[in-house]
Amino acid sequence: MEISNAEFVISNTDVKKCPAGTFPEYAFIGRSNVGKSSLINMLTGRKGLAMTSATPGKTMLINHFLINKSWYIVDLPGYGYARRGLKGQKQIKTIIENYILQREQMTNLFLLIDSRLEPQPIDMDFIEWLGDHGVPFAIVFTKADKLKGGRLNTHINQYIKKLHEQWEELPPYFVTSSDNRMGRDELLDYIENINKELNQ
Repeated sequence: MEISNAEFVISNTDVKKCPAGTFPEYAFIGRSNVGKSSLINMLTGRKGLAMTSATPGKTMLINHFLINKSWYIVDLPGYGYARRGLKGQKQIKTIIENYILQREQMTNLFLLIDSRLEPQPIDMDFIEWLGDHGVPFAIVFTKADKLKGGRLNTHINQYIKKLHEQWEELPPYFVTSSDNRMGRDELLDYIENINKELNQ
C-alpha cells in the first residue's frame, strides 16, 4: 500500500471529541521515547507530520491523522514517564484507557517496544491489560537498526519467550527502524489487509 495523502485532523484529550464517522482507526502507543512519532512519520513518508518532542512524555493528546482519506493513524500519549508525577500519570492512564475501551472505530492497536531493551515490566503489564480486555493488537519493535549482530534476535526472542508465559497464541509482531524504513511495507500491508476485510 502506498500513502498518497496524510493530514493532521485534530488533537484532544477526550475520546468523545474524536472525529465522527466510521473510518477505521489504527492507534499507536508505547512508552515515552520509544520512537512513536518517528515511526508514524516514516510510515506516512511525511517528516514533520507527527511532532517528535524533545521532552519525553510531554504530549497528553490523542492525535488523529487521516490517511488516503479513508482511515486514521491515531497517535496516543506515551505511558510510563516517571517525571510526569502521579496526577499526570493518572490523567494519561484515563485518556489512554477511555480511547482504547470506548472508541468503536479503533480497529487495531500497535504497541511499540524498544528493541534495544530487555522485556520491561511496564510493557508486559500493558500487554496483559490488553489481553484481559480483548483488545486487538500487534507488537512493533522499534529502533532495530541500533542493534548489531544477533542482539536484535536475542532481545526479540526474550520477548517471545516472556509472552509465551501468558499467551498461547502470540499477537502479530513487526520489526522496524525509522532510520532505514525497515518494516514499513509489512506494517502497511497488514493495515491494508485489515481494511480489505472490513470492506467485504
